[in-house]
Amino acid sequence: MAKNIEHIDEIFQLLKKELEKLSRPVVSRSKWNEIVNTPFTTLISCILSLRTKDEVTDQASIRLLKEYDTPKKITNLPEKQIESLIYPVGFYKTKAKRIKDISKTLIENYNGKVPDDFDELLKLKGVGRKTANIVMVYGHKKQGFLPIDTHCHKIPNRLGWINTKTPEQTEEELKKILPKKYWDDFNHLFVKFGQTICVPISPFCSMCPIKKYCKQVSVTKSR
Repeated sequence: MAKNIEHIDEIFQLLKKELEKLSRPVVSRSKWNEIVNTPFTTLISCILSLRTKDEVTDQASIRLLKEYDTPKKITNLPEKQIESLIYPVGFYKTKAKRIKDISKTLIENYNGKVPDDFDELLKLKGVGRKTANIVMVYGHKKQGFLPIDTHCHKIPNRLGWINTKTPEQTEEELKKILPKKYWDDFNHLFVKFGQTICVPISPFCSMCPIKKYCKQVSVTKSR
């Protein structure tokens, strides 16, 4: 039988209060006025965001997707032009090729639509569980999915909720113990929390709103 997370309601309330002034991750923002929010734009934004800072992803996504927001429009673009539009995101040449390949696959195999089936998303080259989960949650507005990035993996382990080695294991274990009413908030709250306070190295424990609920597993140095 899965354990319950102690003080889970208080933890989420405190995190929301502390982080409400900070923006959500790029792929979950609601005020992308220049981009139509669709499963496709969510997918492409997520691909651009991998190993890239939020502000860089933000600007690159707007440059690319404000005009080229469908698979058909992307496939008609020369790869070099995609590279130019998304630079300087990390691995921009690889991502330009991947974006074009995915767009072509969507047209050929899915009638130009991003599939709303998790396993079908994983068939797209370069789409892993994190990206597929994000597309399901923020693109298709589906419930029952937990996007897990490095912060969402590291922080629950640091809190002592779970003891896992990989994001895949974290996703599996959190689904057993995290009440479903928190699944929609979990990713954006814990990403921002991990970027600002519970940072990977020497976290700001003196500033942490949930310090009294944290076991500080593997924290050897803090600020």
